[in-house]
Amino acid sequence: MNRPAAQSTPQRVLYVVSLFPCWSETFIVREIDQLIARGVDVHILSLKPPSEKLVQARAQALMDRVIGPRSWSQELPAVLRALLAQPVTLMRILWQLGWGLWSQPLALGKSLIALWRTLAALPQLRAFDPEWIHAHWATYPSTIAWSLSRLLQRPFSFTSHAHDIFVEDQLLRRKLADADLAITISNYNVAYLGRWGAAALGERLQVVHCGVDFSEFDAHLDDRKSGRIVSVGRLDPIKGFHVLIPALQRLLQAGVVFDCEIIGEGPQRAELEAARDRSGLTTRLHFPGAQAQERVRAELQSAAIVVMPSVRTREGNQDGIPVALMEAMASGAAVISTTVSGIPELIEHERDGLLVAPDDPLALADAIQRLLKDTALRRRLGAAARQRVQAEFDAHTEADRLLALIAAAPTRLRKVPTP
Repeated sequence: MNRPAAQSTPQRVLYVVSLFPCWSETFIVREIDQLIARGVDVHILSLKPPSEKLVQARAQALMDRVIGPRSWSQELPAVLRALLAQPVTLMRILWQLGWGLWSQPLALGKSLIALWRTLAALPQLRAFDPEWIHAHWATYPSTIAWSLSRLLQRPFSFTSHAHDIFVEDQLLRRKLADADLAITISNYNVAYLGRWGAAALGERLQVVHCGVDFSEFDAHLDDRKSGRIVSVGRLDPIKGFHVLIPALQRLLQAGVVFDCEIIGEGPQRAELEAARDRSGLTTRLHFPGAQAQERVRAELQSAAIVVMPSVRTREGNQDGIPVALMEAMASGAAVISTTVSGIPELIEHERDGLLVAPDDPLALADAIQRLLKDTALRRRLGAAARQRVQAEFDAHTEADRLLALIAAAPTRLRKVPTP
C-alpha cells in the first residue's frame, strides 16, 4: 500500500522527541506552538518519562498533547499485539537496527527501548492518525520516526542539530536516504552532512532555523546594567565556560569592574565552580542553575553584554547555532561568541556582534573589555543584532517555511517501500 500523496499542509503532525518537556529545548516548544497557531493538530511522542524539575509554562500548556511511556506491564499487551499485527515490517526494522548499530551497543539499546515504547503507544498513534511524522535530533528520535513511517505508512522528516551529527552516527545515511524531507539548522550542517551522501538529496535537504518568538522580547538598548555579563547554556564542555573563566580572571587582574552570571545546569558544574574559586572569582561569577524562561529573558534584557564562548571538543562535538544567543540578540544585547559551527551565519563580526577564535581566553577577554568600555558600540551592535535575528531567525517565518516544505515534499519525493 502506497502512502497518500499530501498536496497541502497536513492537518495532523506527530512530533517525536527524546524527552518532553525538556528545559533546554525551548525551540521545539516554539516550533510546535507556531504550527498549532496555524491550525495544525500536533501530538508529541516523548520517548522518555518526565524527569525535568523545571517545566516552562509554554511546555506545560502542551502536556495534554503528549503521548509518553507507561509501566512495562501496561505496555506489554500493546507491544505483543503490534508484533502479531505487523511481524514482517517489525522484523525488517529490527534487522536494520541490529545491523546498523551492532557496534554501538548503547545507541542500539536506547533505540530498542524507544521502539518498545513506540509499539506500546501504537493504539494512541493510530487513533491520532498523523498525516506527517517529524522528529528532532538525528539520533534515536529520528530512528523512531523512520520506524513509524513504515508501521503507519506515513511520510517522515527530521531535524538534525549538533551532537547528533557531529559525534553520533545512528543510521544517518539510511535515514537521510529514506526521509521525505531532511531538515538541519545551518548551512554549515548542510556541508557537514555531505559525508553521509547528503548531496544526493537535492531539495530534500533544507535549512530551517530554530527561531525566536519576538513577542517574548522587547528591545532593550539603553536600560542595561553596567558591567553585567550573562551567559546561558548547559554546563557542558561545548559551551566553552571553561574558557570564559580564565578570560574573566584576566579582566579581574586588569581592574575591570564586572559581575557575571552563567545560567544553566549540567555535568560540568562542580568543575566550573572549582575553577572559579581557584581563579579568585567567587564574588564575581555566579552559577544560579537552570531558571524559568521569564528569568532568563529578564537577564538577557538587562545584561551589558552576553557571551557565548562555544568551542569544538576533541571528539568533534560543538554547538549548532545556540538559541540562547538568538534570544540575547532579539533582546537587543551586544553579544560575543566564537567562529564555531554555524555561529558566523548568525553573527557578522563587527556588524551585529563580535566573534573570536574558540579556546582563546585572551581574545575573549579583550573583546569583553572592549564592549564594557564602549557604550556606543554596545548599543550599535545590539540594535543590529535584533534586526538580524528578526530578519532571518524569526519563529513565525521559520514555521511557515517548515510547513511549506512539508506541504510540497510529497509531490517530488519518493515513497517508502511497501513492507
